Amino acid sequence: MINILVSACLLGLDCRYDGKNCLNEKVLELKKYANLIPVCPEQMGGLSTPRDPSEIVGKRLISNKGTDVTANYDKGAEMALKLAEINDCHYAVLKQKSPSCGCGLIYDGTFTGKTIKGNGNTTRLLTENGIICFSDEDIDELLSILIDK
Repeated sequence: MINILVSACLLGLDCRYDGKNCLNEKVLELKKYANLIPVCPEQMGGLSTPRDPSEIVGKRLISNKGTDVTANYDKGAEMALKLAEINDCHYAVLKQKSPSCGCGLIYDGTFTGKTIKGNGNTTRLLTENGIICFSDEDIDELLSILIDK
């Protein structure tokens, strides 16, 4: 079986900024075809749970209280990449809109709930290193790839 890196919140772990999870049953279906490797870059970067929500503002990651948490997010992204490499993950499934795991869609940096096209910093680093990333909203696409293998 192949290994897939997965945002831990999608697997039911309470690691989101609000201390909750966003369990996704469709993501759990991937267990039929792959080993799922949970990852929470924010926690791996040293941020607590719960934590202040953050968004990408320019090239920085800023909390809604104005704290620059870029170093935490960068460290978490690097550790997520190492975890993917250690486990020979060629795919990742990441939580849409997250400043870390957002895949194709992120919040716009104004803390108003508006979204823009873009990737979180972990998704960007994984993609730059050859890992194919899917959002939690694109599971059917990944399932079709896995079923065809």
